[in-house]
Amino acid sequence: MSPSQFGQYDDKEIVIINDEQGKFLECYVENEINYQGNKYLLLMPVDNTIVILTDDVVDEDDPDYTETVIVEDDDEIDAIFDDAKAVLGELNLSLKRSGISLTASGDLPPEEDDNIIRLELDDEEEGLEVEELQFLASFYSLEQKYDICTPLAPILLIGEQTSSGKVSLFNPDKAELQAIVGELLLDFNDD
Repeated sequence: MSPSQFGQYDDKEIVIINDEQGKFLECYVENEINYQGNKYLLLMPVDNTIVILTDDVVDEDDPDYTETVIVEDDDEIDAIFDDAKAVLGELNLSLKRSGISLTASGDLPPEEDDNIIRLELDDEEEGLEVEELQFLASFYSLEQKYDICTPLAPILLIGEQTSSGKVSLFNPDKAELQAIVGELLLDFNDD
């Protein structure tokens, strides 16, 4: 699908979010709310969100002491992207450098209990959170092992639509605007 600003698919509106690097992410509009003349959207990526994990040495004195981390460095992603794309291609998934996150189009393999990874993430505000991921494949690149996964919980984003129709990511920094997020999620969870 070409990156037009809006589209329809399965009776859901599709909008495009662009990131700072000019990459785009197609998202379904799951919910919307108007507040003080602005339109806020609850969005879910059309394609499957992809995360790449690797082990990172925690203690230089003990190279066997590692922790699993999400690869977020753009240079490292650039260096391993072709290998990751080839491995996912074997599963009939097409890896994309979408805006905001990596995504893959295609049908995911069925979930199986032995392919679920529970990753503990330390969030400064929320404390320790457990993210459940479906393992898809492993590959070696740059003399290191990488695991490709997709989150089991849907990835939801909040967008703000301008009067021109352009949608950008919304980051509520005022308490009154955080209520918008709660309202969007409340209505979404009721469906």
